[in-house]
Amino acid sequence: MIDFEEELKKFKPSMEIDEAEDVIYSHDLTDLMDILQEMMKETRN
Repeated sequence: MIDFEEELKKFKPSMEIDEAEDVIYSHDLTDLMDILQEMMKETRN
């Protein structure tokens, strides 16, 4: 049987995941709200 508690103690996150997370959070990505706000501005003008 797998001892899940023991396996969780051994768990170490992948460095690639940490690096990817940093890159994602450091970029100001356009989301749906940004697009909708821009569309509203354009329709008002």
